[in-house]
Amino acid sequence: MFLLSVPAVTPVKKKRGRPPKQQAEEGETQEEEDEVEATKKAKRILNRFNGMSVAEVMARTLPDVITYNLDILIIGINPGLLSAFKGHHYPNPGNHFWKCLFLSGLTDEQLNYMHDQSLPEKYSIGFTNMVERTTPGSKDLSSKEIREGGRQLLEKLQKYKPLIACTDVLLFIILSGIYEIFCKETFGVKAKNLEFGLQPYKIPETETVCYLMPSSSPRCAQFPRAQDKVHFYIKLKELRDQMKGLVPSREVEETQYSFNLQLAKEDAKRIAIKEEQVDPEYESCSGLNDNPRQSSNVTN
Repeated sequence: MFLLSVPAVTPVKKKRGRPPKQQAEEGETQEEEDEVEATKKAKRILNRFNGMSVAEVMARTLPDVITYNLDILIIGINPGLLSAFKGHHYPNPGNHFWKCLFLSGLTDEQLNYMHDQSLPEKYSIGFTNMVERTTPGSKDLSSKEIREGGRQLLEKLQKYKPLIACTDVLLFIILSGIYEIFCKETFGVKAKNLEFGLQPYKIPETETVCYLMPSSSPRCAQFPRAQDKVHFYIKLKELRDQMKGLVPSREVEETQYSFNLQLAKEDAKRIAIKEEQVDPEYESCSGLNDNPRQSSNVTN
């Protein structure tokens, strides 16, 4: 009787994970994966805007909330997708605008975007944008749109004559080239470097002064939390009160604004503002240089 020796067979371990993309018969091709991912993204967008496409949302506009002789007119660059979809200003829950407005004392209660229409009558605060067209981000605007929007904004300010025209640093950087030309032609002087706070010149044919502050977006690199920004809203309230004679005032043209980081921290600690989570829906804000007292020479 003969016994056959059978060699032992070593079992082959199956590799975990997805098979190599080269094996088309065993998995999806790169093109198929891209198509699946694009479909998922499109579904997320539709869910975000209640079934509307981005193109449909972009066709919407965001009306101004404005009247004559406001104390403060808040100026944005142009409507974002969520603002146009909601039909209100600053609707994203991650944005710090409404919280800072309340904590600084500019409003006597915590409001949200649903209250934007009531602000002119109750608090003499309004809203407008430089460019009316809705886009996913300000980078989608053309230079021509921005320059035309700057001219329309000037006409709007001359018509409604708010006490203070308040905007964020990103808009001023975009407008800085126009601002330099405006100063040279109107005042015969070279525009000073941009800094936070009160700007040196009034809007022509008005008594409107310009006030510059950081973006209220949580993606603003220099001031990512609400507690980092409240100080600027407090200074805005002080400027308004001085101009209205509610407190002993100095000549507005002589008011010197300087950002004191330690004071801002003390304000934040005193008010005990909860830190915010970064909101990925917001685009990054191009701020001034790391030192808030340094000026920016960025132009469009």
